[in-house]
Amino acid sequence: MQGFDVNRFISEREPAWKRLEHLLVQVERRGLPSLRLSGAREFGQLYRAVSSDLIRARTELVNATVVDYLNDIVARSYALVHASSRKQDRRIRQFFLVQFPRELRREWRVVALAAAIMFTGAAVGAVFVASDPHSLGALIPDGHQQYTPEERVSHEEHGERTKTGDESVAFSGWLFTHNIQVSFLVFALGITFGVGTLGLLFYNGVPLGALAMQYHASGKGLFFWAWILPHGVAELTEVCIAGGAGFIIARGLWLPGRRSRRDALVQEAKRAAALVLGGMPILVLAGMIEGTISQMHEPILPYPAKLVFAALVATGLSTFLYRAGRRSS
Repeated sequence: MQGFDVNRFISEREPAWKRLEHLLVQVERRGLPSLRLSGAREFGQLYRAVSSDLIRARTELVNATVVDYLNDIVARSYALVHASSRKQDRRIRQFFLVQFPRELRREWRVVALAAAIMFTGAAVGAVFVASDPHSLGALIPDGHQQYTPEERVSHEEHGERTKTGDESVAFSGWLFTHNIQVSFLVFALGITFGVGTLGLLFYNGVPLGALAMQYHASGKGLFFWAWILPHGVAELTEVCIAGGAGFIIARGLWLPGRRSRRDALVQEAKRAAALVLGGMPILVLAGMIEGTISQMHEPILPYPAKLVFAALVATGLSTFLYRAGRRSS
């Protein structure tokens, strides 16, 4: 049986070691991005291959000088890979916990404008229903026309009240996807000089006000708000943030200043996209709540308790958006 050939092992594998060492020097001097995509892939492949070589060299009792050399380049590669990963994690946390809330506070006026437009739509919907109950057919979605408020409350309180764990997860996932689509549409319509964003915000507010008035007129207002607010606090907050982002894009088109309209649009779009992406965890929260707490009704969960929960969500969310990132200023 032929034994392990140390010289052959070194001669065959040394080019890979030298190549990894060359890439290491490049990264140490110019940073990991200098490798580009192809170089990063090669670096990862060489790192794994040389790590295997190190294990084999130790197992076969290769010359200590070779083992020390391999150990050095593997250790340096490990440090770079994991330092880069930790740095990326820090950048992500920094974005969501510091940069996003700061940017939101800087742009609070456009977010407030989006909220004002949406709640103006809600007020219009409520007024129409109060003055003409027959207008409900044109103002609320088909899914809410199947039951009267009394029938809805009776169905929720005495019908099939709970979902299985798998159903709740699936429902939450669907809601999250739907809410993302609405948020990105409100944001993207800013390219219409803000007209589309304005119209969609108003359009989404109308059925909210119409339904609220319908349930209040039927004496079921407590049920309605306990049903809507637990998830609605987070969901409507993100819709308003996305609407504000749409108006930021429109601002770049309407008021480019000394910039060309194209440059203004690019700059404002980056700022707007940061707002929308930063608010994605808020939509995750809304989807989780809407698929669980919001679907629990009396006698399982008292309505006052659901309203207290909604108040806690509102307090926590507003506190985060108001205070996050201030200490790092």
